[in-house]
Amino acid sequence: MRKIRLAGLSALALTIGVTSASALTVEEVKSQGYIRAATANEVPYSYMQPDGTSAGIGPDVANAVLKSMGIEEVNWTVTPFGTLIPGLKARRFDFAAAEQNISPERCKQVAFTEPNSSYGEGLLVKKGNPKKLTTYADIAKDPSLKVAVVSGANNVDFLRAVGVKEDQIVFIPANADAIPTVQSRADAYAATELTVSELAKGQANVEQVEPFTDPVVKDVPVRNYGGFAFRPEDKELRDAFNAALVKFRKTDDYKKILAKYGLSEQSIAAAAEKKVADLCAGK
Repeated sequence: MRKIRLAGLSALALTIGVTSASALTVEEVKSQGYIRAATANEVPYSYMQPDGTSAGIGPDVANAVLKSMGIEEVNWTVTPFGTLIPGLKARRFDFAAAEQNISPERCKQVAFTEPNSSYGEGLLVKKGNPKKLTTYADIAKDPSLKVAVVSGANNVDFLRAVGVKEDQIVFIPANADAIPTVQSRADAYAATELTVSELAKGQANVEQVEPFTDPVVKDVPVRNYGGFAFRPEDKELRDAFNAALVKFRKTDDYKKILAKYGLSEQSIAAAAEKKVADLCAGK
């Protein structure tokens, strides 16, 4: 059975200072009978269902990959997005399956697998898009505008890159805070296209900006590449999972999982075309 347990912030705080222990291996995981994984509870990337089971792009692919490795049980921890890397480094769990964008800054802290998904950016705004926003750069043009972003999310890097000032940015703890924030103290919420699409579904007071133009940073349109994060010292475990992931990406089952959560054929293909080494190098 796939299990999920809630991660208490106080417990996480107690373990942030824990130093790295010996490397975790595949054989150790099989010997103990389970592996510990983390989700940020963000639909459709990774989240907890009402029945207590894991779901989303990251967990569904992770469960399938681990099963192919002979690891049947996954103990899932739900933790805020901004604590995924600190919690992993503090050994609160063994890897993160939240489709974190693979970036040079994050690569300095954790060891990513090859990309598991690819997705663009988006904006959530009040119904009718009263500020007529079409891209992140529109926010930079008007210093009076405020934009919300989840603490720890790399969307803030794209906002800054196009000229959005620090006093225009409103940090919120989680994706669940986006709608009330846009309705009360921000003109928009910046996130990935799938996150914004999910938030806007069935809502009467907010909507997704359409059409939306992805921000251009260093003459290149921004595209995110989500991957699984491991501790650098757990190289053998990461390499084994990575090899199994690369193999699984070639199957129809993999494509069905990503398509089920709204990723286009173009985005699915894009994930397999990019290399983690290049993403970590900022290419």
